[in-house]
Amino acid sequence: MVTQLVAGRVFDFNRVIGRTGTSGTGFTRPIAVSVGEGDLVYVLNRGWEDISNVPWNQTHSGIRVSMLTIGDEPEDEEFIGEFSKDGDGPGELIWPTGMVLDSQGNVYITDEWLNRVCVFDSRGNLLNMWGSEGIDEGKFNGPAGIAITGHDELYIVDSRNHRIQKFSKDGAFLAQWGKHGSAAGELDNPWGITVDQKGDLYVADHKNHRVQKFAPDGRPLAAFGSYGTGRGQLNHPSDVAVDPDYDVYVCDWANHRIQVFDPDGHFITSFLGDAQELSKWARSTFEANPDAVKRRREVLNLEIEWRFSYPTGVTFDVSKNRLFVSDCQRGRLQIYNKLKDYVQPPRTV
Repeated sequence: MVTQLVAGRVFDFNRVIGRTGTSGTGFTRPIAVSVGEGDLVYVLNRGWEDISNVPWNQTHSGIRVSMLTIGDEPEDEEFIGEFSKDGDGPGELIWPTGMVLDSQGNVYITDEWLNRVCVFDSRGNLLNMWGSEGIDEGKFNGPAGIAITGHDELYIVDSRNHRIQKFSKDGAFLAQWGKHGSAAGELDNPWGITVDQKGDLYVADHKNHRVQKFAPDGRPLAAFGSYGTGRGQLNHPSDVAVDPDYDVYVCDWANHRIQVFDPDGHFITSFLGDAQELSKWARSTFEANPDAVKRRREVLNLEIEWRFSYPTGVTFDVSKNRLFVSDCQRGRLQIYNKLKDYVQPPRTV
């Protein structure tokens, strides 16, 4: 369903952007999205991962940050450039996982392999790096999601240490909470994180198949979700976003969907992916290959192409009231608008 009217809300599919590729207008396993000023959007590409005897630096191609502008209307998107690459040198990435922007437009990226944070300016110039492997305060074992407050303080999911750590934007350790477990406030390989307008935090508690809500000091406030495939159930959630109405969007990773909850954690609806039309960039690739066009027209049912495949990241663009979904295995973004003042057309007989 391209437009959903549910529980007093209207969600409308806007468009799909991207195609599988290692540069330019292609994405390679897009894992996170951050929204800058105006129409500027950053996409974090994790790249291809190949388990083999080939050295990692010959197989992890496509790791980079793509910069593009995305306007309000379909096909109003333009590729601007990209920065970073695969490697362990200054500003390079191996397993990039989380990304966020500060109030100055600087870009913070976590790397769960290198156990560090790289900081770039808005054009991709390296400004800073910090972090190292360990279990002590301020150290990491698989840093994943990253969120930032209005005061430019960072919350970082220290996934394999099963905790959340708080830092200044320069990397100074401020606080931590969490331990391995399934009780309230405990975590099991948490992944994504976000901060709402009140400063409360929501964590995708990956292996506990739930989302936990915390106060800024780490006090557990609520939890919702349980393992399964039903309405409101989750299977290894990977990310979470909250809009200005405090509706919660959860990347239900292994169920290949986005689940939407109200501020009290009650299930509202699900998005399964609605990319019924090729993106502008994918279409140009197909049109350059007549044989590919013919073969695609032979497919009896293209519905599988519309749907998400392991969606990994969700970001709510407050300025334009729209949700970005990192449709990771499809190499693309899918965008949904949350419409205000929607007038339902009259039914005709």
